Amino acid sequence: MSSLKRAYAWHRPLMTVAALMMLCTAVCLVGAAIDPRNVGGAEVWLKPLKFSLSILLYCVTWAWLIAHLPRFRKMAHTAGTVIAVAVAVEQIAIVGAAASATTSHFNVSTPFATALWGVMAVSITVLYVATFVTTVLLFWMPLPTVSLTVAVRAGAALALVGLGLAFLMTGPTAEQLDNYQGIVGAHTVGVSDGGPGLPLLGWSTVAGDLRIPHFVGMHALQLVPLFAIALGALAGRIRILADDRVRTRLVIVAASAFAAMLAVLTTQALIGQSIVRPDGAILVAGWAVGAASVAAAAIVLVAAARHPLQTERRPIAETSPFAETTEKVRS
Repeated sequence: MSSLKRAYAWHRPLMTVAALMMLCTAVCLVGAAIDPRNVGGAEVWLKPLKFSLSILLYCVTWAWLIAHLPRFRKMAHTAGTVIAVAVAVEQIAIVGAAASATTSHFNVSTPFATALWGVMAVSITVLYVATFVTTVLLFWMPLPTVSLTVAVRAGAALALVGLGLAFLMTGPTAEQLDNYQGIVGAHTVGVSDGGPGLPLLGWSTVAGDLRIPHFVGMHALQLVPLFAIALGALAGRIRILADDRVRTRLVIVAASAFAAMLAVLTTQALIGQSIVRPDGAILVAGWAVGAASVAAAAIVLVAAARHPLQTERRPIAETSPFAETTEKVRS
C-alpha cells in the first residue's frame, strides 16, 4: 500500500476534505490571479484561500491523531466525521460568498444571507463540540515518548481554546447596535472590519483583531507537537536532550509560554490594540512571557547539565504504541 493510501486510511472523511482543500487552494490562487474584486477592503479570494490552508492542516492532523487512538476509536471516528462535515459546510459558504463578491461571516443583510450565516454558526458550534470530544479522547492516547504525549495533549487543549475564541467575534459591536447596516459581529475591536491589515493575513494594523488569537490558538495543535518532535530529532546530536525527562520539561515550558502568549494576544485584541503597535501593559506582558520562558528553559537545561539523568535509550520502534494501531489502520 502506498504512503498516500495509508494516509487516506487514517480517517477517510477528514482526508477527503483535506484533498478538497488542496483543490480549493488551487482554485483560490487562480481566482486571486484573475479576479480583481475586493470585499471589505480585502481581495475577494484571500479569505477562502486562508481557510483552505488552515482546514487542510486541521483535517490532516486530526485524521492522524484519530487513527492512532488505541481506545474509543469508534467514538473518535464519528466525531472526526462530524468535524469533516462541519468544516466542509463552512468552506462551501465562504467560497460561495467569495464567488458572489460578498461577505460570509456576520452577514444578516438579506434573508438568504441570514440563513447562510445561521448555517455557518451551527456548523461552527458543532465543530467545537466534536473537537472537544476528540480532544478529551486524546488523553487516552499514549505516544512513543512522554514529551510527545504531553505536547499532543497540550496542543490539542490549546487548540480547543483557540477555536472557542471565535465565539467572541459573533456578538454585535456598539457601533452596530447604534447604526445597524446588516452586519452583526466583527473580527476587529475598536474599528469596523475592512481597515488596513497585514499583507496576506489581513490582520488589522490599526485596531485589535480577534482573528489573531483564534488562529494562533488553533494551530497549537501542530506547533506544540512539532516542538517536541524537533527536540526528539536533536536528541541524537545534543547529549543534554537525550533524556526524555529533560525534553518533557522543555515541552511543559513551551506549552505554558504558548498559553500565556495566547492570553496576552487575546487581551490585546479585546482592548482594541493593534498587533503591530503593542504598548503599555501588553508590551510589558509580552516581554515578561518571553523572558520567563527563556529563563525557565535555561533552568531546565542547566539543571540537566549539572545533574545528568540516567536514561535507558531504546529504539523508538520498541517503545512505540503505534505498531498495533498502524497494522489495524492498514488492514
